[in-house]
Amino acid sequence: MQAKVIWKGGLSFIGCADRGHEIDLAAYTDEGGGSSPMEMVLIALAGCTAIDVLSTLQKKRQHVDDFEVHVKADQSDDYPRVFTAASVQYIVGGDGVRLDAVEHAVELSRTKYCSVHAMLKQALLIEFSCRLKSSG
Repeated sequence: MQAKVIWKGGLSFIGCADRGHEIDLAAYTDEGGGSSPMEMVLIALAGCTAIDVLSTLQKKRQHVDDFEVHVKADQSDDYPRVFTAASVQYIVGGDGVRLDAVEHAVELSRTKYCSVHAMLKQALLIEFSCRLKSSG
């Protein structure tokens, strides 16, 4: 796997990896737009586990029609401002979706499938929670 960034100007870049999709990347102080590298770490965690959990729920024949993963992280005050703790919340909606099925899917992602979590858990505590979205 390979990735690169190409400078656009200021502190803005275009990122690209093997699959060829471009991502805007920038420092918080840059007006060029884009996510910061640390934001992208959180997006990577949310995306990795979301794919795992949703595919597991689909295999369990859970009829999901609304699905979100929210990640919140604390950062140290001193540079390099690493993450010190994070929480991942899954919000799932759908007719007849069972909380135990969601919790099991999350457990599989957390312990077996999510490579981003496997890397990050070596550096910080990550907590998980699930809730069903009420219909109506």
